[in-house]
Amino acid sequence: MRTQEIVEAYGKTHIYMIGMDDNPQPKHIEVIIKNVKHDNIFSGGKRHYEIVKPFLPADAVWIEIKAPINAVLTEYSRLIQEGKVIVSFVSGDPFFFGFASTIRKNLLGVGMKVFPYFNSLQMFAHHEQIPYENMHAVSVTGRPWHELDRALLEYRPLIGVLTDRVHTPRAIAKRMMEYHLDRDYTMWVAEHLGNPKKEKIYKIYSIEEISEMSFTNPNCVLLMKAPNCALQRPALGIPDTKFILLNDRTKMITKAPIRVIDLSLLELHNSRYFWDIGACTGSVSIEARRQYPHLNIQAFEVRKECENIIRANTRLHSAPGIDLRIGNFLNLSIEKNTIVDAVFIGGHGGKLKEIIRKVASHLNSLNGKIVFNSVSEESSKLFREAVAENGLKLHSEINITLDSNNPITILCATGKNYV
Repeated sequence: MRTQEIVEAYGKTHIYMIGMDDNPQPKHIEVIIKNVKHDNIFSGGKRHYEIVKPFLPADAVWIEIKAPINAVLTEYSRLIQEGKVIVSFVSGDPFFFGFASTIRKNLLGVGMKVFPYFNSLQMFAHHEQIPYENMHAVSVTGRPWHELDRALLEYRPLIGVLTDRVHTPRAIAKRMMEYHLDRDYTMWVAEHLGNPKKEKIYKIYSIEEISEMSFTNPNCVLLMKAPNCALQRPALGIPDTKFILLNDRTKMITKAPIRVIDLSLLELHNSRYFWDIGACTGSVSIEARRQYPHLNIQAFEVRKECENIIRANTRLHSAPGIDLRIGNFLNLSIEKNTIVDAVFIGGHGGKLKEIIRKVASHLNSLNGKIVFNSVSEESSKLFREAVAENGLKLHSEINITLDSNNPITILCATGKNYV
């Protein structure tokens, strides 16, 4: 909607958003429909339509909420601009990972009146009499795994998961097993909550058993950490010997003490997006993933033979969600508007200046940081020159020697407007 239309429409109700469960005879639906002013335009998912159609007028118009969601929003916007009122049916609480949140984000100024219902995770907790004030709720409904991975890596004691037809209980169980995140959790699954004939709770199965089971939709998941589990985040500095190496070459890994300093300089606690260029074994990305589960991490590696090594190391160290890109970093396509907050350059193949030039075009100018471990005066010189040529700032230098190895200079540069 255009700004003028937003102002003119202020204070009017355009959408009545009604929450519901899977009960085939929802008594509150008929009452609400009879008591709100509407234009015989109704909306919801296919399942919602099957439940509410007995209560709809004979001449009702139905807009199905389905992908692509932008097409649905366009139709909503058109009708609202024509002065129409829409009655929309959604699952549970419309503002709990729901369609009301989508409307509020995309159709600015649209007036809504919401009739919330219990969300499925609340209903699951009520059914099993589980206190849920400390539940960490995540949704993988039409979303990536990132927030579930994060919750597991943060060892949340009670995790509620909203699923979909791709991110099923079975897929969740398989992912947890793949990354060894299943050992200290129990998984319960609920189907068709609120439907007296179809409602079913699965509580007696192990995560391994659930990884081979199928469930009907809609369903949701509760993950509960064992009460006596003392598992916490790993200590910083995973020993080098714990990683699978490239051809057993001990020099082809960022050593643990250096790795710790690198991550400290990158200030990843203040970052959202992190690039690891020249990942090799994946040690830096894995360490970052385990210590900073909120991060979105991309690891770049030119050697094809490193792909299996990195993937094996991520499984070994329970580090899901690292986006691995195999190929020459300089040739890989990166969207123009991509912003990165922190970059570690672990390998450059003689193209250090070119890499820094490409990184600089995406680096957050306010708090972005680049860290590079130099093993020669020549590479240190190239780094300093590239920093100056791209309008970056040299932030710090640390000289360190490990065992009988050559001295290493850890160089850190910052974005143009870093303070």
